[in-house]
Amino acid sequence: MSVTAPQPGTVTTAIPARLDRLPWSRWHWTIVIGLGTVWILDGLEVTVVGNIASRLSEPGSGLAISSGQVTGMAAALYVAGACSGALFWGRLTDRYGRKKLFMITLAVYLGATALTAVSFQPWWFFLFRFLTGFGIGGEYAAINSAIDELIPAYYRGRVDLIINGSFWVGAVGGSLLSILALNTGILAKDVGWRLTFALGVVLGLVILLVRRHVPESPRWLLIHGREQEAEQVVSAIERKVEAEKGEPLPRPAGEITIHQRRSIGFLDIARTVLSQYRKRAALGFSLFIGQAFLYNAITFGFGAILTKFFHVPADHTGYYFAVIAVGNFFGPLLLGKLFDTVGRRVMISSTYLLSGLLLFGTAWLFGRGSLTAGTLTACWCVVLFFASAGASSAYLTVSEVFPMETRAMSIAFFYAIGTAAGGISGPLLFADLTSTGRVGDTVLAFQIGAALMCAAGLVAALLAVRAERRSLEDIALPLTAVTQGAASAKATP
Repeated sequence: MSVTAPQPGTVTTAIPARLDRLPWSRWHWTIVIGLGTVWILDGLEVTVVGNIASRLSEPGSGLAISSGQVTGMAAALYVAGACSGALFWGRLTDRYGRKKLFMITLAVYLGATALTAVSFQPWWFFLFRFLTGFGIGGEYAAINSAIDELIPAYYRGRVDLIINGSFWVGAVGGSLLSILALNTGILAKDVGWRLTFALGVVLGLVILLVRRHVPESPRWLLIHGREQEAEQVVSAIERKVEAEKGEPLPRPAGEITIHQRRSIGFLDIARTVLSQYRKRAALGFSLFIGQAFLYNAITFGFGAILTKFFHVPADHTGYYFAVIAVGNFFGPLLLGKLFDTVGRRVMISSTYLLSGLLLFGTAWLFGRGSLTAGTLTACWCVVLFFASAGASSAYLTVSEVFPMETRAMSIAFFYAIGTAAGGISGPLLFADLTSTGRVGDTVLAFQIGAALMCAAGLVAALLAVRAERRSLEDIALPLTAVTQGAASAKATP
């Protein structure tokens, strides 16, 4: 037993240190699969809608809707739903637990996606795009909280980046799936796009079944007066890891004493994040606004750029998007380890700055007429290789630099504010710019996204927290902490 109670409502425990000193094991892979794979669904959703926009606008699709409404209004409503859902579910995640909420939010996503598939009027399509986003927004808060609290400190950066980057695995699938859905030789115009949403429901049900075996966060249980449950969860994990490795686990690095509370008031959360951690709040805003505008404003309209400026057939845009989606996934996959070794500040700032500067170069080439559909895709692939790692690090940053009691709400808050700034206004603005058919308007959109990414990179160079390989409690002491033991600043594998 590593939990003692010096006085009622106060416990001294080594449970956080016990979780951080675990070697990587099959159990950790179950967490990655059970929780992280939902980003694949998000990528599938966003990509499918962008790629089928031209088909939905055609007569016979079953919906009287324009391409601009799909890439503009529907995209903005999806993001608006994600923002409001993040705030709504994020508060409940901190109050009622990670597991309960990541089960509920996935169920909301599944129901809304299924109802999107049977859309018969634009208003129905818009409504359930909003509700699909509402479920996904809650997933961001609940899942990132749980992952960071269950993954050992030594691996937290790379795992978080790869999981958030797996969005692009779904994007590849969505791109290839849209090729099938848009092929009227295989599926009728009013059937193919519906089946793509139905497939998302099937995949979500599989994830729901796997997710049932993921435990509640022991860190959350401790703070909310359920230390015996926390002890049982951690002991069970340790037994599994020891049996797999065939040797005793190393001693935990230290203890922490906390005064348990059932809930933390919203004013306490706001005061902590916006007053005690002002610089970290500014960092979070900058990272989220930069990445949200670049991704939500520009990639949502990639298919429209290909068809309008390069005359790529609507049923071929998926091939191009699949290429840039692969580049997006390989960014976090190949660079993720460096966030744990080289460090957060260097890697966050450099990925943001590099992607911004490369996008400026792409805008210049596009404006000169020097690009083809293939070379534009190649440019985007390189830009997004770095941008994807940077964007994933935004979620990592806000999930690890604020106290435990505010974690889900902090993720939700920064995601909502940053995404609302770039993700709601972005698609609406970008849809207008690309619809004009003028090269200069599209160049302007590229330049805005590039400028915001560069600005965020400069903020990160000044304010990013050196959180690599440090325990969450060392990075930000819990609000309920009474004293902190001799926890080491660095974790070891």
